[in-house]
Amino acid sequence: HGGEDPGASGPAGTHEKDITLAIARSLAAKLNARPGIRAVLTRDADRLIDLRERFERARHARADLFVSIHADAVRDRSIAGASVYTLSYHGASSEAARQLADRENATVGSVSLAHVDPALASVLLDATQSQIMGASVEAADQVLGALDGVGAVRKKIVQHAGFVVLKSP
Repeated sequence: HGGEDPGASGPAGTHEKDITLAIARSLAAKLNARPGIRAVLTRDADRLIDLRERFERARHARADLFVSIHADAVRDRSIAGASVYTLSYHGASSEAARQLADRENATVGSVSLAHVDPALASVLLDATQSQIMGASVEAADQVLGALDGVGAVRKKIVQHAGFVVLKSP
């Protein structure tokens, strides 16, 4: 989200694009204060950057970790709190996770590996993504534990869904 796309809107008129950018900037500052870590924001201003460009920026920065921050809204106001997701190729961990991924994936095309032999590309992607997914779950568990000390956590276990932006190592 960003620019003309506000994302979800809160009852007081807050917009997801503003909340997530503020969180991302704060997180980047905390990470950059640690030796050996350099955070790169894929969106550093109030403008819309499509998901393909976001993961291309992460690739260009040779990122070791990609974090996507959201402030989603649901009609049922009794539902609140944070949740943490990692990539899944075997289906979402819940119907809500599938619907969230479907909404977020709507603006992204598939990654082109046209210049790579198809058999080799498949093997490389499978091996890379298997390794990344294991590390992602470990990182997500740590994030979930840290969130529990900050505020309400909606889902006490890491959720899984097929977010396109996370499918491109």
